Amino acid sequence: MRVFVTGATGFIGSATVHELLDAGHQVVGLARSDAAAASLTTAGVEVQRGDLSDPESLRSATAAADGVIHTAFNHDPAIYTASALADQRAIATLGETLAGSDRPLVVASGLAGLNPDRVSTEEDTPAPGGARLSEETAMSFVERGVRVSVVRLAASVHGEGDRGSVPGLINIARAKGVSAYLGDGSNRWPAVHRLDAARLFRLALETAPTGARLHGIAEEGVPIRDIAEAIGRRLSLPVASIPLTQAVDHFGWLGGFLSMDASASSTLTEKLLDWHPEQPDLLQDLEQGHYFTRATPA
Repeated sequence: MRVFVTGATGFIGSATVHELLDAGHQVVGLARSDAAAASLTTAGVEVQRGDLSDPESLRSATAAADGVIHTAFNHDPAIYTASALADQRAIATLGETLAGSDRPLVVASGLAGLNPDRVSTEEDTPAPGGARLSEETAMSFVERGVRVSVVRLAASVHGEGDRGSVPGLINIARAKGVSAYLGDGSNRWPAVHRLDAARLFRLALETAPTGARLHGIAEEGVPIRDIAEAIGRRLSLPVASIPLTQAVDHFGWLGGFLSMDASASSTLTEKLLDWHPEQPDLLQDLEQGHYFTRATPA
């Protein structure tokens, strides 16, 4: 298949690109800079110049593709609302271009806060107009002849090159001199290795049925205290509890996420697509040491 990938040079997107190439697919990657274009060319990927704010570029690449995987998103917390709206518009452009074709559109989404009272499953649906505009927008094209599937990713997608939540916790621990968790630290984050996530995106493109909600989850929930202890051990720092009332003061924007119990299951996804995570789990990944060789901006 000829596959158009947004976010093709990102942490998850780049792994997905290599997964697709290894499986024999032809890949077209969206690049907004000369450096990104050069990286894609070196990897053997056809370059589509543009970004999520350029609908003509998105339409052109989508019209010429057999399927689309959308992983691009600006995760800067300072502009989250604007990023979510830009994402919604981009997905609408992709869906409108694919309408009536029965071609696949695979869209990355998230899990945080989906169901705070119990383990979230693929059968849970977000409230209309909520935080998951990407999922809501993508699913609106199911009835318009697009083979839509949504991959809900774990709170921690880990592996070499991670610039997300775990590196943020490491940098905060370094700056504060303590590796902390909130309350008793029993609340949990689900996790998945980026390479396992990449394989899930490929399988979704190839075989997911229309309207599938998939969970990119290898571990249903890793206790936050266990993550803090692993960080403290690697940095030779004390590990301590922080009261919930001090979450934002200590952790900044990460404080809200650290207070959630966001466990989730991928049982239905594993059965549907015969997807079985094989890579190291989050704590094993932390023990490999690559997270601690440099200070990644939080």
